Amino acid sequence: MRKWRFRHKIISMNSLEKTPKPPVEAKPLFGLSLPELTEVIERLGQRPYRASQLHQALYRQRITSLDQATTLSQALRDTLAAEGYIVGLPEIVQTARSVDGTERYLIRMADGETVETVWMPDGDGGERGDGSQAAEEEEAEDRAPIPAAFPYRRSTICVSSQVGCAVNCQFCLTAKLGIRRNLTPGEIAGQVAAVLNRHDVELGSTRGNYTPARINLVFMGMGEPFLNYDSFMSAVRLLTQMPIPESRMTVSTSGILPGIQRFATEAVRPKLAISLNASNDTVRESIMPITRKWNIATLLDALATIPLRNREWITFEYVLLGGINDSLEHADELIALISGTRCKINLIGWNSGPDMPFREPPQSGVFAFQKRIMAAGIPAYIRRPRGRDIYAACGQLKRTVETPLTAPLVEIAPAATLPG
Repeated sequence: MRKWRFRHKIISMNSLEKTPKPPVEAKPLFGLSLPELTEVIERLGQRPYRASQLHQALYRQRITSLDQATTLSQALRDTLAAEGYIVGLPEIVQTARSVDGTERYLIRMADGETVETVWMPDGDGGERGDGSQAAEEEEAEDRAPIPAAFPYRRSTICVSSQVGCAVNCQFCLTAKLGIRRNLTPGEIAGQVAAVLNRHDVELGSTRGNYTPARINLVFMGMGEPFLNYDSFMSAVRLLTQMPIPESRMTVSTSGILPGIQRFATEAVRPKLAISLNASNDTVRESIMPITRKWNIATLLDALATIPLRNREWITFEYVLLGGINDSLEHADELIALISGTRCKINLIGWNSGPDMPFREPPQSGVFAFQKRIMAAGIPAYIRRPRGRDIYAACGQLKRTVETPLTAPLVEIAPAATLPG
């Protein structure tokens, strides 16, 4: 009996030894702040300065694998990998290129969810008139001839904050997706890192680099940033470490009152744009149902609490829908609504999409609307549509799942051959 028990014990131990160990769960490092990285490093018995080296590698060097973090010892990199840590950048799995040089990316997260992100060489004119350095550069450069060294002088990246969107703006294709989940700080900032890596952008310098280092960010992709407020603001802080200053970032909200109120208290914050799109509550409620919860007057009261920086202006975005909100009477209502607010208007001719019950306004009507607003002393600009032929323009992002994910990426053409 004893012999059997002894043999049974040996057999059990041998079988356990042959059982494969469960895989270590992947833990992304990209998205962690310096204090969070310090906790990771100290937990592994390392000195805190190693966290600073890792932080630099993640956000300044934009590494894609731990092997590229050469300031860390091989032993530390091996330890991080054994513990399941990875860089964890999201992956560009599809690219479409417009005739105007705009690129739309389908970007996949670790769990397989996807969002769309857009690269716009020379931007779309959205920064003009907002009082920032980016606006001054854009206004000056738009008046100057394009330097021979570059086919474009700056770029804007349009970033998503959620998988889908819950706000249900009737004129926006993203609304058709509904909401699937929020993105993490690393997934939001990671879109920017992935796109910058694709274009070999060296921030802060153009030496030896064919792409301009001046990058503007607009959080106007899929999702409502203020319904994912904490992750969005954490991503902003990460992006300032890359380094992209917050003065080169603009966040657009449909009017989430608690988010605006929190935003007003932030020490580090991007510029603010309000997606207004109507001159009265009746029209706005019909195209933006969220107006039922927070009407225009409530939003304007909240905006008045924001301590604007010197020369900072609030942007009101106004998508012109033919026959709905684009008459001169609507322009007059808009003037009365926002007079006295330090603001400027970005006018956007509606970008069409399939099965959408709207029509584009005539170009003459867009110009007349702009002229009426400017006559009242309010700066008004017409945003240039970018990437309409590839569904990359404002309101057209829709998470391109109809096309197989195996579609090859288009190659990045040399700068000289890109459309200007």
